[in-house]
Amino acid sequence: MGHDLTGKVALVTGGARGQGRSHALALAAAGATVVVCDIAADIHTVYYPLGTAAELDDTVAAITAAGGVGRGLVVDVRDSAQVNQAIDQIVAEFGTIDILVANAGISGYAPFGEMTDEAWADMIGTNLTGVFNCIRAVIAPMRRQGYGRVVAIASGSGRTGMRNLAHYAASKWGVIGLVKSVALETATDGITVNVVCPSTVRTPMIENEATARLFCPELEHPTFEDAEPRFAALTPMGKPWLQPEDITRAVMYLIEDPGVTTGSVVEVNLGTSANRT
Repeated sequence: MGHDLTGKVALVTGGARGQGRSHALALAAAGATVVVCDIAADIHTVYYPLGTAAELDDTVAAITAAGGVGRGLVVDVRDSAQVNQAIDQIVAEFGTIDILVANAGISGYAPFGEMTDEAWADMIGTNLTGVFNCIRAVIAPMRRQGYGRVVAIASGSGRTGMRNLAHYAASKWGVIGLVKSVALETATDGITVNVVCPSTVRTPMIENEATARLFCPELEHPTFEDAEPRFAALTPMGKPWLQPEDITRAVMYLIEDPGVTTGSVVEVNLGTSANRT
């Protein structure tokens, strides 16, 4: 930890807020130039508001205020043309792309038998195809320079089945298989490709009225505080959730790795994986 990333150029997807903002600020603090992108719009099948253009601007402002160099781009990771254009723009402006944190993701709840085509497509498109689009776009420039660090954010749901989250779990299991496969193909190219699997992280994806209702169905107007002890009951450590900075530490560990760790899954999990293989 604590390596100097001065001169490195990083892209963080889903960087308007939450985990993405935390990762971006840490990269900037280590000296990297940081480009953050976000969809800056809502998706119809997602039950909570997504990051906004104003929040994306706030992330860039926070990077700049701390003395770093930041840029913000509006990108829908589901659209490979938008992703490719963003990478081309980054390489044209800064000369390189060294680091990718594929963080953009959405969540949603639905019993499997009631899951709509649209909800499935949005989930897989964002959480799996979006990661594919971003990793594919950076591999060529990283290969040319013989250096790259790719970290994808999956989930503890990518290690087990989850009721009402079949589409989410499938997308996160898919990210792990994707990362391990790309790691094999780039193992001799100076590129490492790894994945972080968090358990529940307190971000707007979780902290919203719909989640509170799911965890407290017997209450007419549950608050997120009502749900807190029920989250805590799910973890062996008895803690309800992680903070974004908890995940950032794992991300930075993999980015600052000297090139000896690839194809690995790092779980930040409050003990939730202790009873799984």
